[in-house]
Amino acid sequence: MGPWRRHRRATPRLRPRQQADAWQVVSLLLEYPEPLLLERVPLLREVTATLPDPVAAPLRRFLDHVGATPLAALQTDYVDTFDVTRRCCLHLTYFTHGDTRRRGVALVQFKQAYRRAGVVLADEQAELPDHLAVVLEFGAAHDPDAGWRLLNDHRVGIELLHRALRHRESPWLDVVEALRATLPPLEGDDEVALRRLIAQGPPQEQVGLDSSPYGSHDPALDPRLNPRPAGADPQDLGPTIPVGAPR
Repeated sequence: MGPWRRHRRATPRLRPRQQADAWQVVSLLLEYPEPLLLERVPLLREVTATLPDPVAAPLRRFLDHVGATPLAALQTDYVDTFDVTRRCCLHLTYFTHGDTRRRGVALVQFKQAYRRAGVVLADEQAELPDHLAVVLEFGAAHDPDAGWRLLNDHRVGIELLHRALRHRESPWLDVVEALRATLPPLEGDDEVALRRLIAQGPPQEQVGLDSSPYGSHDPALDPRLNPRPAGADPQDLGPTIPVGAPR
């Protein structure tokens, strides 16, 4: 049985409101630290206090860290952790597809899930659609069922990220620990895939000289992979998730 079918039957651990709140908090804490984060800490603490302890406890620890650390130090640590260290990549498809052509198709699947829910990513200065903070924002604010499927389809990637953060003794480990507490544990095919990726790492086939993560041809532009009604105006496709503020 494939992981998609198994995870569709899995029961969320939290009530819908709690799940949305937990995913929204984790999403905000996985973004690049800006001054706004410091302003939000009191509100994030209030929301965290309403969550079950397995989710709330690690979030409280991270918020304590934020409150005790200068913003410049947080920003430097974030870049060193997520932008320099590929093992701590926040893009979920990297873990299973690496820099291969198959990753482009996987990224299109994320875009298709968003569009089915009436959501279009902001293209300017935006993160890729598989960025963990983007997926969590989508699941929290737009379509919890689709968000649940995307997260659980890439549960192995989340586990590898968790292990990499633990190896670095990173403070962001607590944020991912809180996310894991909202998801089913690994089992079956996921455990096999996890062991294989730990041993071999992500696939290494290079997509070519083009710097685009989709390769030389963006499959998102292929109507066979990413259908859109003829003559549809992008403004008619629903709300946009603005992500990836300039650093």
